[in-house]
Amino acid sequence: MALDKPQVVQMLRTMILIREFDERAIQLRVAGKIYGAVHPYVGQEAIAVGVCSNLTVSDRVTSTHRGHGHCIAKGADIRRMMAELFGRVDGYCKGKGGSMHIADFAVGMLGANGIVGGGLPIACGAALAAQLEGKGDVTVCFFGDGAAAEGEFHEALNIASVWKLPIVFVCENNQYAANNAVAVQHPGVDIAAHAGAYHMPGVIVDGNDVLEVHTATGEAVVRARRGDGPSLLECKTYRWHFHAMRNTPPAETRASDEILSWKARDPIARLEQHGLERGVLSAAEIGTIRERVKSDLEAAVAFAEQSPFPDPKDLLVDMFAD
Repeated sequence: MALDKPQVVQMLRTMILIREFDERAIQLRVAGKIYGAVHPYVGQEAIAVGVCSNLTVSDRVTSTHRGHGHCIAKGADIRRMMAELFGRVDGYCKGKGGSMHIADFAVGMLGANGIVGGGLPIACGAALAAQLEGKGDVTVCFFGDGAAAEGEFHEALNIASVWKLPIVFVCENNQYAANNAVAVQHPGVDIAAHAGAYHMPGVIVDGNDVLEVHTATGEAVVRARRGDGPSLLECKTYRWHFHAMRNTPPAETRASDEILSWKARDPIARLEQHGLERGVLSAAEIGTIRERVKSDLEAAVAFAEQSPFPDPKDLLVDMFAD
């Protein structure tokens, strides 16, 4: 679809920022600067950006354990994100949540989630709230192909359809739940095929094409805003790196030719090529975008390093509600 130059620039900048943020997080994890597990979103950038480019600040999203891309695409502050990964008090969870629990209600980011499928019922609750508020807001629920094998997936789609909730379910089918291929988890490899049982549209898109994701999501969001209920969008994609990193990168178990074939479909390179061929972007402009992202990330790392660690006496502060 035809987008104007500011839209293309914003999409490209956000996709590059997501990728470079996670590549930097891997380096920092190896260097012992950040703590906890890191689940890189590298390779899947087109989905977070293509989806969130249809949303307003007041629209809400729920995320997964692989949530950095969703946070950035929804407008979260990368300085506070980095501080959270560093375990510092200026992080989104005051350094107590880490990579898998970043949330920013001010931009409609209801939180990443370390529980597979955990965001599905939360998203239904947010969509019900939007329906009751009557302001036309929608909720997007990101989840992976592994979550489609959880009971919450079917419960969420069922109640969303019965109540015609303003919600878009976005499955990021990256072909593996941890190290388990989608074909050994499901009798059919298309998650969108479940939509028919719940009387909602089920659409499969190329998850490495940000423009295709943007268009398909736009149609689902319009449907939700006008009160016609939920949709299920399945984005076929692939993560370039390991499932999760802790002290050292885990051994790769996927076939090398499979990884290379998906890297050849790099979503960022495809958008850059799209912009160059149509005269929307120049090579110099792309270089400027990349330099700005590099500068912003350096500032985020410096912000995180200057932030203090939480005081041990505050261990239980913010952990419970009255």
